[in-house]
Formats: sequence, structure tokens, C-alpha cells
Amino acid sequence: MADTTGSDMKPGSFMSEKSAKIFVAGHRGLVGSAIVRKLQESGFTNLILRTHSELDLTNQSDVESFFSAEKPAYVILAAAKVGGIHANNTYPADFIAVNLQIQTNVIHSAYTNGVKKLLFLGSSCIYPKFAPQPIPESALLTGPLEPTNEWYAIAKIAGIKMCQAYRIQHQWDAISGMPTNLYGPNDNFHPENSHVLPALMRRFHEAKANNAEEVVVWGSGSPLREFLHVDDLADACVFLMEKYSGFEHVNVGSGVEVTIKELAELVKEVVGFEGKLVWDCTKPDGTPRKLMDSSKLASLGWTPKVSIRDGLRQTYDWYLENVVQKKQ
Repeated sequence: MADTTGSDMKPGSFMSEKSAKIFVAGHRGLVGSAIVRKLQESGFTNLILRTHSELDLTNQSDVESFFSAEKPAYVILAAAKVGGIHANNTYPADFIAVNLQIQTNVIHSAYTNGVKKLLFLGSSCIYPKFAPQPIPESALLTGPLEPTNEWYAIAKIAGIKMCQAYRIQHQWDAISGMPTNLYGPNDNFHPENSHVLPALMRRFHEAKANNAEEVVVWGSGSPLREFLHVDDLADACVFLMEKYSGFEHVNVGSGVEVTIKELAELVKEVVGFEGKLVWDCTKPDGTPRKLMDSSKLASLGWTPKVSIRDGLRQTYDWYLENVVQKKQ
């Protein structure tokens, strides 16, 4: 009987195919732009990139036409509708529908048009709210999700399962990587719809610019979070494309935890805000702790390189150059 998981597939020669067509979906976002930088640094010369106005990934016929015309050899699926607690609570229909549409269209068209390998990227929010810590890959679907982002999480779980289903039925090399909380250049610094780290950075910067006496931060500051610089994730994605062809998704984390309070103090220091921090305990904290077990990826031979302090400095420099200066 054949191996129905497709685990007999051997890792390919991704790194030796520098002229192969690679479609990076979502290349202007936080993750996609970092992956493009990494591929270019690694010598890949044939990247296929489309903006949302050039290719709407939620439109099935447009996606099919694109794949039929371009015939990429490899796909890295970094396109997604993302946001923080506020955005997830406000737009649940968008978060489930848009993400399901994007990944279904891209994964299916990639398979039917002969793509050799696809990497689907999810998020650590796929795991149950009270998963064991650190969270192993095996914790998936073992308990209820965090209610504030379950719509997004369910879409991402469907993406993992879709990759596994195509591997089982078609012996197709579709793999999934699950990053922890990410930050870095090209992050979303929107005042309401951003994640905790860029939201903090913006708030401290604006408080400093306006000579404010204090900054109010949501929650108690007690939740623990793990952060990974997006350049480290991009490095891990290229590593997985070359080295991994397994059935199970792979966690991609830094293994380093900070409390939201420690993070806020660190951002305050990097930005240079001299005022005080006030915690608004009437606002939700979200998941109490979320550390991923990335030992599987480490055992394959990958470890992160960017420390959180260095990463925050780089990110703030980028914010000053690309967000603040453009407003002036």
C-alpha cells in the first residue's frame, strides 16, 4: 500500500534552481516582502510578484488564469488578511471568508498547474487557547481556540489541512509553516488594526513627538508573548523549501518569551519616550501565554539570528524612514 501521507517525498533541490519561477503571494506585506528580500539575497532571479490591483487572489478565475499563464515552479503563500484583537473582533466575516478564498484559490491552482512545491504560511493562533506550553505541532485541534481570533485561526487550520489533503490524494509536495508573532520592516502600523508590537511603537513615537506625559496600554501587561523578526522567518521559509517535505506543519519561533509589560518597556526605551506607562486593565489581554515549541525546526538545523532588542531598533529605524517621513 502506498504511503498516504506523502511522507516518502524527499526534499528537492530548491536552492540549486536559482532561475526557477517562484510566485511569492503577498509580496508587499510584512512576511512576503521579507521573503522576497531573502530570495533575492540568495540569488533567485525569477520572482513572480503581483500587487492586489494586478491580481485579486480572492477571485478564482483570475487566479486560475494567472497560474495557467505563468506556470511557476514554486509558490510561497504569504498573502492573508491579518490584524490584531480589535480587527478580528470587528471584521470576523472578512477574516474567515477572505483567507479561505485566497488559500483555496492559490493552493488548488498551484496543484493543477504543475507547481513542484508550495509553502503555506499560517499563524500561531491556530492552536487552542490553553494549549500546553511550549506549544507542539501536535496540539492542533485539541481544544477550543482563542475567541478573539478564531475566524482567522479556522481559515488557517483549513489551509494546513488542505495542504495535507492534496499531499494524501495527489502526492503533491505542499508544506506548512506556522510562525509565531512577527515584527519588522513593512509591518502594519495602523492605529486600530495593527498587532501589539507596531501598535506600541506608533503610540510611543506619537507620545514622544507630542511631548505627552503618559502612554496608556491595553490589558494588564502580564501575558507572555514570543516574537520573531520577519527576516528570521524569511530565512526559515527558504530553509523549509530546501530541507522539508513532511506531512505535518512546522512551528517557526524564536523560543524567547517576554511579557507585554517587558515588551512595552523595551519599545519605550528604543523609541526614547520619557513619560510613564499606564495599564488599562478594562481592556482584554488575549491569550495568557503563547510560546511555540520550535524544536522540530531546530532538529532540522535552523535557528533564529536576530535578537529582539536589535530587531526593535531596526524596525523603529524603518518606521521613522517609511511611515513618519512620508507623512511630513
